[in-house]
Parts: sequence; C-alpha cells; structure tokens
Amino acid sequence: MLITWHIEKKRGNLRPELSYSVILEGHEKGLALPYVRVQSTIPEPPAAWQAHCHPGEHERAGAAPAGCYSLATPSHAMRGTGQTLRLPWRADNRYPEVVASFRQLREAFEAELAAARASEPMDEGGELSVSLELKRDMALAIVADRLLRLAT
Repeated sequence: MLITWHIEKKRGNLRPELSYSVILEGHEKGLALPYVRVQSTIPEPPAAWQAHCHPGEHERAGAAPAGCYSLATPSHAMRGTGQTLRLPWRADNRYPEVVASFRQLREAFEAELAAARASEPMDEGGELSVSLELKRDMALAIVADRLLRLAT
C-alpha cells in the first residue's frame, strides 16, 4: 500500500486543501482485503464547503471544528482511492494531525493485511468408493444372478 498526500494553501484567507490517495499493491489485492476506514484527528472546519475563512469568522473566531474527517483505503476490487479535504485556516500552517492520522490508517490496514495473510491456502481432494464389505455382499448376489440367467 502506498499513501501519498499533499497540502496546498494559497496566499491570503484561503483554507488549505489536503489531497491524498491510497494505492494497493498487487499482492495486497490478491488477498481480497476489505475497505479499511478510520476516524482521523484531522479537523473539519466549520462551513468546510467555503474555500476561504475571513478574520473573525469560523475557526479564526474560535469556533469549534465541525468534526473530524474519516480516511479510507480502497477494497481489493478498487484501483485506488483518493480524496480532497478542506483543512481549517491556521496562521502557522502546521497540521501535525495529518501525519498522525495517516499512520493510524496504515496501522489499521496492516492489521487487516496480517489477518488476511494468516489465512493459509489449501488445495484438497479425495476419492471414495463402495466399501469392501458391500462389494463382497454384492459379488455374491451378482454371481448368483448370472448363474440363474445361464441356467434359464
């Protein structure tokens, strides 16, 4: 699995945007891994639909985040997944929860990967035929039937 992310903030009152993608490797897809989702610690700003945040509004006025974003990996049937999330405006442009949250996603994915890997493959076949006891009993009946046919 490869997680890549990029945070871009333009000059001024514009909020930064976090873009990320998760791509599974072939052997991970081959294990039929499920969709993994974690609740991150990345805050969703109030009015996240708005690309800007003016001084004295929303998070710049001390408003609490609307919640935290969830992050996800693709399932084995998907090519990859990606998303763009709007982050709260911060004067210092620091977002340490981004790295921490992607580490959390990686740990959850690794747990699913380990569980899938622990499920050993198998290839089993077999064959059964009529028991020897029944063959003996049937042989007597078959021989008797043939002798009766020859006699008639």
